[in-house]
Amino acid sequence: MSFQQGLSGLNGAAKSLDTIGNNVANASTVGFKQSQAQFADMYANSMNRSGNSPVGIGVAVANVQQAFTQGNVTTTNNPLDIAINGDGFFRMQGSLTDASPLYGRNGQFQLDKNGYIINPSERGAYLTGWPGTVNGGDPVPLQIDTSNIPAVSTTGVKTKLNLDSRPPTVPVVTPFSATNTASYSGSTGVTVYDSLGNTYNVQTYYVKNTVTSTATDTQWDVYATVDGAPYPAFVAPATQAPIGALHFNSSGVLVPATSVIPPLTLTPKLGASFTGPIAMDYTGTTQTGAAFAPVAQSQDGMSPGVLSSFAIGKDGKIIGSYSNGQTKTLGQVLLVNFANPNGLQPLGNNLYTAGPDAGQPLVGVPTTGQFGLLQARAVEDSNVDLTSELVNMIVAQRIYQANSQTIKVQDSVLQTLVSLR
Repeated sequence: MSFQQGLSGLNGAAKSLDTIGNNVANASTVGFKQSQAQFADMYANSMNRSGNSPVGIGVAVANVQQAFTQGNVTTTNNPLDIAINGDGFFRMQGSLTDASPLYGRNGQFQLDKNGYIINPSERGAYLTGWPGTVNGGDPVPLQIDTSNIPAVSTTGVKTKLNLDSRPPTVPVVTPFSATNTASYSGSTGVTVYDSLGNTYNVQTYYVKNTVTSTATDTQWDVYATVDGAPYPAFVAPATQAPIGALHFNSSGVLVPATSVIPPLTLTPKLGASFTGPIAMDYTGTTQTGAAFAPVAQSQDGMSPGVLSSFAIGKDGKIIGSYSNGQTKTLGQVLLVNFANPNGLQPLGNNLYTAGPDAGQPLVGVPTTGQFGLLQARAVEDSNVDLTSELVNMIVAQRIYQANSQTIKVQDSVLQTLVSLR
């Protein structure tokens, strides 16, 4: 007669209650994965090797296994909160000098004083990925680059518009004057930039030239001002000269061979420069029996840009938005997956390390292959089902009580045996 079976049952039930209690305690822990105690029966080997005893000697805890199932995704207001929807783990490292990888599903991240993305645990693990526009190589701690985008000098302006072919074809007032709207048929304006991001307002004006126009070739003279001053500059009493001319055939299509608009040579402000003359491109401009209308206009320069915000896409790309309207890729968040996630060893603080049973880590980009997608401004909730855990708790309590009864009966039988005379 033995107390072994009942004692092992008590230990097993206590271990099960410990596991359930840990699940319940972490029901609100972001990224937590519930665990389940798994048991195995025990038999004593026979000394004469004829087989095991048919009567077992109790139960043992074979394993405490975590269930890496998807938790619910809850939205937040933190732009650095990231939820994984699907397979994969965030890859982190404990410090800038210790590259030993750590893994987790808790996507509650924040920036440290140096701009590195870290998780909020006591260890402050660094989120890793590819920096900037790098696409490949070993993952490194991700740092948000807050430096400004430098200015870019304008080298070309593209203008597409429609010129009205209908009468009246001649401006009411001649010669052309930028200050008199009756001396031209329409105008467009564009802001260009020098090497320091200084702005220059280039305004162009369009006047139909009836002297040189024919039935098959219509000429429009183009005039310009820069910051309100005539371009090119002239001395009164001379009149302002056009910077070039646009020619159209009888179908209203621009004739590139005869349409000549020389590049603009602007005088930069003190300390600045231009890469070169600014080319004027009117490809796509038409002349039809419709009102004058700008269709599209663009230029290839820009002012300096200050990082105003950044966002993380579902593919893990960190995209920065700048005050000049430009965007820039600041980094790439990567995910890691394992052939056997249950081989991960929990370290606490929602972090794991890869044990020998996990298999080789597979690193990849979110949304590709077997990796899930990322959802910014969201976190993955714990996958603990409280209702199920409370029912399991009742069952474990009953098992504990039942095993205590077997010990009580064993004790009663032993007392009876000892009392025999």
